[in-house]
Amino acid sequence: MTTAPAPAPITVTTSRRALPGTERALDAWLREGHVLVQGFPGFLGAGWLRPAPGDDTWHVLYRFADERALHDWERSEERRLWLADADALVVSTRTERRTGLEGWFSSAPVGPPPPPRWKQAVAIWLGFFPTSLLAAYVLLPHLTGLPTVVRTLVSTLCLTPVMVFLVLPRVTAALQPWLQRRER
Repeated sequence: MTTAPAPAPITVTTSRRALPGTERALDAWLREGHVLVQGFPGFLGAGWLRPAPGDDTWHVLYRFADERALHDWERSEERRLWLADADALVVSTRTERRTGLEGWFSSAPVGPPPPPRWKQAVAIWLGFFPTSLLAAYVLLPHLTGLPTVVRTLVSTLCLTPVMVFLVLPRVTAALQPWLQRRER
């Protein structure tokens, strides 16, 4: 019997540009929202970053256990009323959801959007190729004679943590300027 994979946590980042002179009220509004969301099932955490001097953009980050929990929060009457209070405080709002690989391509929990998918693919390949090549010389000779499914299972069980915890963080950090550069 196979079981369905566990639902993935989802992180939402929101950037809000404050109307001039509303900074204190916006800070209080964000605190109110943080208290409000803590009571929702599946809520994992939240935080916000005040703007740098000369900037007017506030960044908010919140995380839920899965899509269902986020959906319940986003459709709640409490959230609707809370958001309505921000109408007099903000000029614009931008929201992004991150659930998968794109989280590897961001140097901060909030900020610029992930790079285009083709750049993500290049970065993954740059880590995957040498790691796979090394495994072909070091790991696979010890697995000869095993069925293909078992060889693949063992190699992916070994290589996935290496890629996720060692290779991809280094590759994406090294490529960060290129990954975040916007094409004209």
